[in-house]
Order: sequence, then structure tokens, then C-alpha cells
Amino acid sequence: MEETLFSSTVKRPLADRLRPKTLSEVVGQDHIVADNAPLGRMIRSGKISSFILWGPPGCGKTTIARLIAENTKLYFEQISAVFSGVADLKRVFQYAQERRANQGQGTLLFVDEIHRFNKSQQDGFLPYVEDGTIILVGATTENPSFELNAALLSRCQVFVLNRLSVDNFEELLARAEKEEGRKLPVDDEARMFMKETADGDGRYILNLAESVWNYAQNGEIFDKENIVKIIRSRAPIYDKGRDGHYNLISAVHKSLSGSDVDAALYWGARMLESGEDPKYLLRRMTRFAVEDVSLADPNAVTQAIACWETYDRLGSPEGDLAIMQLTAYLATAPKSVGVYKAMYAARDLAKKTGSLMPPKNILNAPTKLMKQLGYSDGYEYDPDCEDGFSGANYFPDGMSRVKLYHPVDRGFEREVKKRVDYFDKLRAEKQAARRIAITKKEEK
Repeated sequence: MEETLFSSTVKRPLADRLRPKTLSEVVGQDHIVADNAPLGRMIRSGKISSFILWGPPGCGKTTIARLIAENTKLYFEQISAVFSGVADLKRVFQYAQERRANQGQGTLLFVDEIHRFNKSQQDGFLPYVEDGTIILVGATTENPSFELNAALLSRCQVFVLNRLSVDNFEELLARAEKEEGRKLPVDDEARMFMKETADGDGRYILNLAESVWNYAQNGEIFDKENIVKIIRSRAPIYDKGRDGHYNLISAVHKSLSGSDVDAALYWGARMLESGEDPKYLLRRMTRFAVEDVSLADPNAVTQAIACWETYDRLGSPEGDLAIMQLTAYLATAPKSVGVYKAMYAARDLAKKTGSLMPPKNILNAPTKLMKQLGYSDGYEYDPDCEDGFSGANYFPDGMSRVKLYHPVDRGFEREVKKRVDYFDKLRAEKQAARRIAITKKEEK
């Protein structure tokens, strides 16, 4: 008799059948669940406190929470922040209080995607965590520092779970083959492609393996193209409004700064493939052109604006090439933060000396009174001087000259440095000549 959807003999999903029954079976997380690891020691002590499990999808957060409850005789209660509200939380807290009062049993409350709860909902946990009504175990794919209230976070330890590696996936596939009693019908390239495509998600690769077994005909061996057909499309793990967004743009920026053109292209492509607004990427790279490249290559900002305009005219996907061109240009350009540092040094100095007036000789004198006060007296128009440079002081009177801009000896800024050094030397010579002339005049 054929199995039907409602038949009691229908097998449970492979991922569910392979769910670890002990913490030692959890793959890829020995750094927290091993006997000598922090969470392992907590379990052995029997003193479980609230904690947060932070890690990517499919790395074992739910499994770990469930196994801890079983190992400590705590009642396991699970809710999802996506589908639960205040009323659900109140009901959970009430049952936990009654369970502790009537049966003497504690409750481990596992909250999946806890970052989805708003501030007031997160505040609702505090009194029940404080008095021990519940042991809270929150699971999140987002950085707890940004997504959880400081008050709640201060009452919980945070354990960071790893995304699963290729070796971890091989271990899971071996377990799957043992469970099924047969080899996975794929060639070596397809097997590796499956592990690469899973992108750290153990549940995903087990579901994919199950699909392969379901689709493959007797004796058929799937190649990479067969796997692609099964997968169809899988969006990379990325939330452009949350932590993934900032992680990837940071990776783009650091790769550009490190002149690693291949890494910069990779991270930029990751953002585009994940649905990031291309104009956000262009805006950040234009800022990079003036902040990190700057005068080491003055053409960088021109290139940035040109690529931005090109994208505006072409749009995606044709305009994506302009973004990649700009990425390659900026990554391979010489770098300098001379102007960037000079800007902040100038602003800091301006805050300290903001009440000082410019020297009178460089101020215009449109009225008779201003002329009497000495405005524009002795001013020399630099372009009209013999060498196009007067060497006059343009800082406030009574204020010592401050060196703010320190050009680097790289790229075009090497030429800028020569110019700055030339003017510094010429200024010193002209100011020394002025002092000598003033001294001689006073002696007469």
C-alpha cells in the first residue's frame, strides 16, 4: 500500500530525523558546548542562567536550547517573536509561575528571533528573568549589541555560534547517508557545490540532500548542473536594514583600503546580489574617493562621479559594471588620509580659537573708518608678486602658525608634498627677510 500524506508511516524530514540527541552530536559548536567550554561547564554545574545564542540560520540554536532543557530537567517552552505578542508572553509567564509553584519545575523559555520583539516587549521579560520564573534563552541572527535592550542584555550571557564549515557539512552528509542507508547520488564536484551553496546553514544542506534523493532516478548520478536545477534560486543571507548590511559595507571599505581588488569586488558583488541599493554603494565609494584616496589620486573622485552618473543613465543590470569599475579603480589607487586628518585638525583648532579675527592686512577696507583702522594696510596680492607668492601670514595675529596638512609621499600627493615643502621654505625665507628689514628700519 502506497504511503500517503496522512499515513503514519511517512518518514519525518531528514533534518528532523538527524536532529542531535546529545550536545556532543551538535556539529561545529564545540567552542561553546564541549564539556570544558562555557556552556558545557554551565550545564555540568546545574546552574543555568539566561543567555543569548547569536549565530546564522541552521547552525543549531534551537537544538542546543532543547538539549539543555532535557539535560537540566527544565520544562521546555518555545515561542517565536515573529508570531507571538504580549498576550502570548503573559500566558507563558503565568504557566511558568504555576509550574514552579505546583510542581517545583523551572521553565526554559526559548525565544526564536528574539530581536524581532520591540523595546517594551523585551522589557516585559525583565521581572521574570530576575525572579527566576524563567530561564530565558534567546536566539538571534542579528548582533545583540544593536538589537537587544541594554537592560535585558546585561542579564544574559551571549554565546556566538559559528556558521558551519565545509568539513561540518561533510560530517552532516555522512550522517545523512548512514540514516538513509545509501550514498548520496552526486559526483564529487556536485557534492562540493552543495556544501558551498549551503552557506553555513546545516538545515539547508540536509534539505538539499533529501531533495537529491527524491529527484534522482535509480542509478542516476547528479552533476553540478542537476544541483543548480534543484536549487533554482537561493538568496544570500543578508538583511540590508540590519547587521548584515553594516558587516558587508565594512568589508567593502576595508578591502578597498587594503588595496585588495579581488576581495573588494567580491564583497561589492555580495551586496548587489543580496538586493542592496546600488546608489548606497556608489555614495559610500564616492566618500571613499575623497576620504581614503584623496589627493594621492585626484582623479578618483572624478571617476566616482562619472560611474555614478553612468549608473543613473543605465540602471541595472548594465550600470552594475560601472560600480565594479569604480571598485577596481579605488582598490588599486594609491591611498592618503592627509586631507582627512587635516580637516579634523583644522576643525579642532577652529573650536579652540574661534574668536580670533583674521589679520587686518588681509581684510577689505570699503569704508574710511576701516582704512583708518589699518584694514588691508600692507596687503600684497600674491599672484602679482615676482614669484607668485608673498609669504604673508594668513593666520590670526598673535597665533602661532600650525601645521595641519601632512601630505604623504605616494601617488600624485607626492607632487603636492613637493609644492607644500616649496612654499613652506619660501615662506620662511620671505618672513626672515621681512624681520631683517623691520630690524634695520627700527635701528635707523
